[in-house]
Amino acid sequence: MTDPHDDASRPADLPALRRRLADFAAARNWQPYHTPKNLVAALGVEAAELQEIFQWLTPEESARVMDDPDTAHRVTDEVADVLAYLLQFCEVLGIDPLAALAAKIDRNEYRFPVPERSDTPPRA
Repeated sequence: MTDPHDDASRPADLPALRRRLADFAAARNWQPYHTPKNLVAALGVEAAELQEIFQWLTPEESARVMDDPDTAHRVTDEVADVLAYLLQFCEVLGIDPLAALAAKIDRNEYRFPVPERSDTPPRA
């Protein structure tokens, strides 16, 4: 077993992380529980836990949240939980998350073109 704090020993590329998540679940026989419904519910819970950290912070405090080591650790852990469940959800449904994101950006670039330059500021 490797040291869980030794980040340098772990690959950080998306396919390797997806394999590690699948292997982790398979080794524990968790696949029957990793249904789209369960994974998306877990994703929502983890996103809410991330949101909870910021719930009562001012905008200024939220911008500095990573300055406090304890809070930074909590935020990082919750981001990891959200990403882990999102990747597992995509795996179960056969979604390539990077292709999905690229396609979404393409659609948004078409839907929301860069405004032509004018001397008057845009109205809100």
